Amino acid sequence: MRISTDQLARTLEKKLAAAWLITGDEPLLVGEAADSIRARARAEGYTGRDLFFVERNFDWSELLGSSQSLSLFAERRIIELKMPSPRPGKDGGAVLAQLVSDPAPDTLLLVVAGRPERDTRSTAWFKAFEKHGVVVQSWPVDIGRLPQWIIARASRHGIAIKPDGAQLLAERVEGNLLAAHQEIEKLALLHAGGTVSVDDVLSAVANSARYDVFQLGEAALDGDAERSLRILDGLRAEGVEPALVLWALCRDLRALAEARADPGAAPGYGHQADRRAALLQRALRRTAGQPLGPQFVAAGRIDRQIKGLGQGDSWTGLTGLVAAFAGVAIPEAPAA
Repeated sequence: MRISTDQLARTLEKKLAAAWLITGDEPLLVGEAADSIRARARAEGYTGRDLFFVERNFDWSELLGSSQSLSLFAERRIIELKMPSPRPGKDGGAVLAQLVSDPAPDTLLLVVAGRPERDTRSTAWFKAFEKHGVVVQSWPVDIGRLPQWIIARASRHGIAIKPDGAQLLAERVEGNLLAAHQEIEKLALLHAGGTVSVDDVLSAVANSARYDVFQLGEAALDGDAERSLRILDGLRAEGVEPALVLWALCRDLRALAEARADPGAAPGYGHQADRRAALLQRALRRTAGQPLGPQFVAAGRIDRQIKGLGQGDSWTGLTGLVAAFAGVAIPEAPAA
């Protein structure tokens, strides 16, 4: 069985499976999912816990031996494995497949791993979790859904955030769910059982944005100029090298150009392929009839500025390029 973190509570109400695999790269959702499974297991009498961390030269036979050993007090146990990379190798994959397919009595296997790539999902050990256990997937919350996620999460903490307040909070944390959760907890302490307005958010919430260059390219592809420029300002404030910003923008410009050449083959990356393809399709419609050549020319000029081979400020050039990519023209300052 494969479920999302949103479906975990209902699944746990029905049955506690003997094997669980939690995957994803969103720490808040992964951690909460693991906590929920442990709590349900404790309620079923699983009082013991053996914890393993997969590191270089990890001894998989030790994990197998732990599952087969009898507890001194005959207690039910959780065997928990933290695996940052969901690539256990040949030996590890064989051990995991065995533990899931033939679980030891009075043991519950809980594996917490990073986000799996597409080829990982076709491995025998991953399929064993799907067939005999439960795979819990943690997906990032898209920026467009983040305000509703904040409103729902705030409700669980006994407060009601107005839509404009949720929108502001989403902009402040810029996709960082852990930061959003912490800010909601703070607001719940300040406004217990009450309604939180946009002014309340302004006065209480710190700017915990987590900007990255890939968010910048996606926002520009989506035609969201305001968000694109805000992310660009954040990257500059955080000391990101302009060369990295330019690389990310050119990556998405090339993807758009390739999609124009072959609209049916809009490329994707990893588990976000469908979302990225949708962004490219929207960008194709938005930029139909508009030449991309000037943006590549601007990118070349910025590259020379970064290398000290051209006049002008590279960040000013990046601002113009981002705006143009997102569909807003910013007039260049006259030459001195």
